[in-house]
Amino acid sequence: MLFFIGCGNSKNSPEFIKAVTGNYLFNANETIGVSFVENEMFVRWRGRENIKPLKVNDSTFYVQDMNEKFIFKITPTIHIELAEKREHEGETIKFPKMVLGQKTPKEYFDNDQFDKALEGYLSIQKNNPKSRSIRETDLNRLGYLALTKKEYNKAIKIFKLNTILHPKSSNTFDSLGEAYHRNKDSVNAIVSFKKALELNPKSTRAKKYINEQILE
Repeated sequence: MLFFIGCGNSKNSPEFIKAVTGNYLFNANETIGVSFVENEMFVRWRGRENIKPLKVNDSTFYVQDMNEKFIFKITPTIHIELAEKREHEGETIKFPKMVLGQKTPKEYFDNDQFDKALEGYLSIQKNNPKSRSIRETDLNRLGYLALTKKEYNKAIKIFKLNTILHPKSSNTFDSLGEAYHRNKDSVNAIVSFKKALELNPKSTRAKKYINEQILE
């Protein structure tokens, strides 16, 4: 349902302004800010503070810097929905409004608030499934970057997150198993490698690790 208030009126109603002012979750690292000055909407995005969108109607605004139309909706919760266009035809991309004090998933992750981080990443996966922030290969790369720095606990958390976001991928469990192994946690390593093998019986590294543990 669209947020129509004062249809046909060029000014934004006080109710609309109050409802949509705030920050919206763009991805794991970034937010979109919406504010009003003298009834005019301004958008903050990627360091640009005063992006002035073109009002299309009482709920739709064209943001030239992003080449996207923002449609403000209030159900089931307040969010921005992108108008469909060729680049994301057939997809519904939404940016949920953040509550006061809410952080991005990465901020929660960096603060060791894994549950809140996971909640945020799952929200992104639901609303913007093609976001690079929840892409399996990108998260896997981040995990291995942590491994090369011997940041084993961080790597484990990244790989664990990847297994939750992509539970049918053998590779995510294989990577998690390697991180546990590097951290000298053979119990959890074998659990992860067994899951990887279950999802992909041809996983050579999982087979090798499990066989080595059996022979020890």
